[in-house]
Amino acid sequence: MATGWGSLLQEEQQLEELARQAVDRALAEGVLLRTSQEPSSSDVVSYAPFTLFPSLVPSALLEQAYAVQMDFNMLVDAVSQNAAFLEQTLSSTIKRDNFTAHLFDIHKQVLKEGIAQTVFLGLNRSDYMFQRNADGSPALKQIEINTISASFGGLASRTPAVHRHVLNVLNKTKEAAKILSNNPSKGLALGITRAWELYGSANALVLLIAQEKERNIFDQRAIENELLARNIHVIRRRFEDVSEKGSLDQDRRLFMDGQEVAVVYFRDGYMPSQYSPQNWEARLLLERSCAVKCPDIATQLAGTKKVQQELSRMGVLEMLLPGQPETVARLRATFAGLYSLDMGEEGDQAIAEAIVAPSQFVLKPQREGGGNNLYGEEMVQALERLKDSEERASYILMEKIKPEPFGNCLLRPGSPVQVVQCISELGIFGVYVRA
Repeated sequence: MATGWGSLLQEEQQLEELARQAVDRALAEGVLLRTSQEPSSSDVVSYAPFTLFPSLVPSALLEQAYAVQMDFNMLVDAVSQNAAFLEQTLSSTIKRDNFTAHLFDIHKQVLKEGIAQTVFLGLNRSDYMFQRNADGSPALKQIEINTISASFGGLASRTPAVHRHVLNVLNKTKEAAKILSNNPSKGLALGITRAWELYGSANALVLLIAQEKERNIFDQRAIENELLARNIHVIRRRFEDVSEKGSLDQDRRLFMDGQEVAVVYFRDGYMPSQYSPQNWEARLLLERSCAVKCPDIATQLAGTKKVQQELSRMGVLEMLLPGQPETVARLRATFAGLYSLDMGEEGDQAIAEAIVAPSQFVLKPQREGGGNNLYGEEMVQALERLKDSEERASYILMEKIKPEPFGNCLLRPGSPVQVVQCISELGIFGVYVRA
């Protein structure tokens, strides 16, 4: 499953020359990040980290991931429309996780006032790893689904050309021809375009909510450029700008600097550190409007780890997607083990099992953005601290997926070229519009 470039990884001088060519091609193709020293400026940029050689994906698993993405789109949309399920599922989490509680408070306020938006847009990314079943066959296992600010569609659209170039330099033309074309930024832009069309105001804009210090701006610009090519104009604003200059008219149409907004596309707002009291007020203003939010607050809640865990319970998928046994089977085939840490016997048992066998589990908080999970001894220490506290309800336990490592070169600015053992994820973007 994870084999590939063995002999090519032996020649150190060749790798260094290949790396130089690959970096130059990445810069030429636009695989770019702003620097950590100047995250608000594009005066000086560098290449985004990438692998020298492409990662191998079993074709059957790729096809499975594509096929089940439609099912995940339907599932996320169903969860977002089921207020009772969201409230029941998140009831313990919101008592101990202030961030999720803030989101849920806005959700309740919008429901109480009445949802103004009539068009709903989902741009999500489902992330997977591959592992071996007991019988040796490869299996696709979902890590998570990202329902807000799902990133790297733009940069992923530009990396196939870099990897083809590397293989062509090595006269590996047959292998180069097998690298699939990939253009998520176009697909994401088509979703925004359809939502904009359904909103029905030719002069309305797309409002992209962005951070001021945004290193990943070129990933976002790829989608903006696709929209502009369709004569749809995008304005970039911070939550602070919305608080100061955003307004609703009597029909709850959203205006920013006096211009009507058809679609609000969030590339910010997925972590607690991104919200001040002023920013929470801005988020509420946006949610109360009839503009198409991507995502609306209910869809962001549908992407929480606690919801992911609850979806794995027997009978829950059947309740949310009634009369669709084949859909349920496709979804469930991708699930790893997920366990509640709510107070009670079930949570106690999960904690005990994880403390005894920490290599089999991952502890996950209700956070997006990466780098928040706990493993091994660090996880055990956290569980020992949490086991008698209601704070444990703000986490879930997940079976640790065990992908097979493979050799490759990770190219990073300022780092030497060296062969390391890697594991890879497969991210599949999903787009849906409901009106």
